[in-house]
Amino acid sequence: MSRIGKLPIAVPKNVSVTIQPDNTVIVKGPKGQLQKTFPRDMRIELADGQLRVYRPSDNRFHRMQHGLTRALLANMVQGVVSGFKRSLTIEGVGYRAEMQGPKLVLFMGYSHPVEMVPPPGITYSMDKSGRIITVEGIDKELVGLMAARIRAVRPPEPYHGKGLRYNEEVVRRKQGKTGK
Repeated sequence: MSRIGKLPIAVPKNVSVTIQPDNTVIVKGPKGQLQKTFPRDMRIELADGQLRVYRPSDNRFHRMQHGLTRALLANMVQGVVSGFKRSLTIEGVGYRAEMQGPKLVLFMGYSHPVEMVPPPGITYSMDKSGRIITVEGIDKELVGLMAARIRAVRPPEPYHGKGLRYNEEVVRRKQGKTGK
């Protein structure tokens, strides 16, 4: 039995969950609404304020889908209640970012500024120092994707550590040349 898949998901009072016959789950909460269609083999049930996921057999595909379906449902419930946040830090002299309305403009040492327009449901924000960028939203997958796209503009390089990095990321530094 999947350790993750068999755990129930507690649904708070201010969240409504609708399970449609084609295994589309709609989760509505204080922060918004999320909708996702899951494999038809997985049986999703809502009872006593808890969501549970059941699989039809113990074959390998169903075992994989069991834990994945449960994790995605838990992320949907958490997203509409509290949302998700990912922070990035700018390291390096001359690298900076600024907000122009809803879009983020990055000055990362290229001959041109890089503009990042947020998709619907995602917001960018910056701290006062202009060195920490925060990506927020209710869809965990989309928050992670947009944070990865921002980081890809100038990933941290291993010799000086300059570039864009996640707050919790540790960049392994290389020694570089040694003079004789």
